[in-house]
Amino acid sequence: MTTSWLKTVLAVACLAVGGCADGAKIVQQHDTGGVVIYPFKEGQGPMLSSFRQEALDLMKEKCGGSSYSIVREGEAKGRTRVVSPLDGAQELVEERRWGIQFECK
Repeated sequence: MTTSWLKTVLAVACLAVGGCADGAKIVQQHDTGGVVIYPFKEGQGPMLSSFRQEALDLMKEKCGGSSYSIVREGEAKGRTRVVSPLDGAQELVEERRWGIQFECK
């Protein structure tokens, strides 16, 4: 197996699973709630992100399947990462993230 072929397969796999972006994750938690963040795209916005439902599911799971209330939400600190497309050139990608602070009821 050649290295260039392997890079091509990995690049296609990353694109197939959403561009290798992290999904929703809990970044702070305590007994009665926490903070969950998820990435969103500039043109789509945080409310239409495919990861928003994943974030809501994480909050419900953290609360033992019970309901929760959103204390506040807004843009969280994003990150910049280097992407190497198939042509070998490197590109910086700015990822925006949305945060939701929640409390279990």
